[in-house]
Amino acid sequence: MGNQYCKVGATTPITSGTGAAAALERRYHNFLERAANLAGMDSRMGDFFEAKIKGLKKTLEALV
Repeated sequence: MGNQYCKVGATTPITSGTGAAAALERRYHNFLERAANLAGMDSRMGDFFEAKIKGLKKTLEALV
């Protein structure tokens, strides 16, 4: 069996290419649901999801 190599840290930006807006919208709604489920429970996780929501919203607005 030969060695297998992968590019660690190699990523493709989601803000380019086909379907980028749809993928970002799915992530945005996913984080909205998670933040709603944590309302009043864990403020640190809620804050994390709120920050993600703001970042995704800003990216979506720039994309459209």
